[in-house]
Amino acid sequence: MTGRLFAALLAVTLVFRFWLAAAFPITGDEAYFIWWGWKPDWGFYDHPPMIGWWLAVLLQIAEVEWWLRLPSILLPAVLALGTYWALPRVIDGPGEERRLWAATLVLLAPVNVWNVFITTDTPLIYFSVLSGLAWIRASHDDSPRWYVIAGALLAGAVLSKYFAAILGFAYLVDVLRRRTRGAFAGLVIAYACTLPALALMAWWNSGNCWPNYMFNFVNRHGDAGWSLKTPLLYVVTLAYVLGPPVLWLVWRHLRSERRIVSAEFSYSVSLGTLAWLPFLLFAGLSLVKQIGLHWLLSFVPFTLIWLTLRLSPASLRRLGLFFAGFATLHIAGILVVSRLPLETWQETRLYDGIVLTFEHQPLARELEPNFKSERGERVLAMDGYSNAVTLGYNLRRYVVVFGEASSHARHDDLMTDFRTLEGRDFLILRKSQPNVDDYRRYFRQVSVDSFEVRGAKFWRVKGDGFDYAAYRDGVLASVRQKYYAIPAWLPQTACYMCDRYFPGQTCRR
Repeated sequence: MTGRLFAALLAVTLVFRFWLAAAFPITGDEAYFIWWGWKPDWGFYDHPPMIGWWLAVLLQIAEVEWWLRLPSILLPAVLALGTYWALPRVIDGPGEERRLWAATLVLLAPVNVWNVFITTDTPLIYFSVLSGLAWIRASHDDSPRWYVIAGALLAGAVLSKYFAAILGFAYLVDVLRRRTRGAFAGLVIAYACTLPALALMAWWNSGNCWPNYMFNFVNRHGDAGWSLKTPLLYVVTLAYVLGPPVLWLVWRHLRSERRIVSAEFSYSVSLGTLAWLPFLLFAGLSLVKQIGLHWLLSFVPFTLIWLTLRLSPASLRRLGLFFAGFATLHIAGILVVSRLPLETWQETRLYDGIVLTFEHQPLARELEPNFKSERGERVLAMDGYSNAVTLGYNLRRYVVVFGEASSHARHDDLMTDFRTLEGRDFLILRKSQPNVDDYRRYFRQVSVDSFEVRGAKFWRVKGDGFDYAAYRDGVLASVRQKYYAIPAWLPQTACYMCDRYFPGQTCRR
C-alpha cells in the first residue's frame, strides 16, 4: 500500500459516490429530514435536531440532490483521511504503510462504498468517530484538553441521534477498566461538555409531548420479544458492515497465542473498548430486537483500526485486496442495476414505492388537474409519512398525513393542525385500494378513482367538506391513546396533541 494507490482509491470512490448521489432520487427518509431543513427548529419528532440544522444551511445554497448529500458523499473520505492523520497522534507505533492500510479499510468498508444518503446517521458518524479518536488520544496521558474535545464532539453526537449514549457508555467502561484519577476526572469533563446538549433536548421535549422519548423508548418497540431469528440477522449484518472476513480474522487473532504481531505496534486498551463494546451491547439487544444496519456504522472505523494494528503485513494485504474487490463488486452491481428498466421490479411488493420515488413527474401530471375544487385549493394528503414527505419533496408542497399511520416519523402531528382544516376539501393519494366507508365518516362527500404509472396502480380519494370533530373522535383520539401516553414522571410544560385537540385533558399514561 502506497500513498499514490490510496489517493487513487480515494478518487475513484469519490467519483462514484458523486455520480450515485446525483443519479439516485431523494428517498423517503431523506425527504423527511429535508423538511426539517426547510422548517428548522430546536427539535423534531423522533430524533435530535442536528441533521435538520445541517440541511437548513445546505438548502440556503441549493436544493439539488448531490449538494444536499454532500456531507454523506465526503464522509468515508473524511474518516479515512482522519484515520491516517490521527493514528500516530492517538496510538504509539504504527508505521506509514499500516496507517495507509487502516485508512484504506475505513474508506472501502462495504457500506462506505455506496451509502450516499443524508440521514441522522451522517452527523452522528462524524461526531462519534472524531470524539472517539480524541478520547483514545486523551487516554494516553489523561490530557484535559483532549477530554474537552472528546466531550464537545460527543455533545454533537448527542444532538444527532440518541445512539450517542452507547459511545458515552463505552467511555465509562473504559474509565472503569483504567481506574486512574486522571481517567475519572476526564470522564467528568467529557460528560460535563454534553450537559448543554442534554438540557436543550430536555427543554424542547418537555414542551412538545416528549416525542423523542416516546418514539425511541416506547412506541417503536411493539414488535420486540425473544427471538432466534434476530440474533442470526445481527451476525450477518455485522459481518457485512465490517467486511465478511473481519470477524473470522478477529476470531483467529483472539485464539492465537501471539496476540501482538510486533512490539513496534503498541495499542490502546481504549481503542479495544470503543471497537467491541458497542457491538456486544447490540448483540444483547438483538435477542429481543432486530438491529438496523445503520445502527452499527458509528463504530465500524474503530474496529477496522483495531484489527489493522494486529494483523501481520501479509494478512493485512490480503484483507485490503478483499476490500478492494468487494468494493469493485458493489460498484459494478450498482452500475448494472442503474441500467435496468424500472419494470424489472414490478413483481416486488416495493414497486409502487419505487415508482413514487422515481416517477414523480408523471404522478404530478395525474394529480395536478385535481388540486382545485369548487371551494378552492384541496389539501393534498397521503396515508403514510414516508410516502407523504417523498411526494411533498418532489412537488415542493407540504403533504398532510391523513389517518393514524404508524409510530414512525409522526412529525406531521407537529406540522398539521386539523382544527384549521374544518370544511376544507382533500385530495388523498394512496398506493392501496381504499375502503370508501373509512372516509365517509370524515367528509360530506367522497369519490374514488385510480390511475397507473409505469404499471403501478394508485388511487385518488377526493373528500369534500372535512369534518374535524368526527376526525378528532375517530382518528386523533386513537393516536393520542397509542402514541402520547406519556409517563407521569416526565415533566411537561406543553403538549401539542392535547393542547390542540383535547384542551383541559393531559397526555398522560
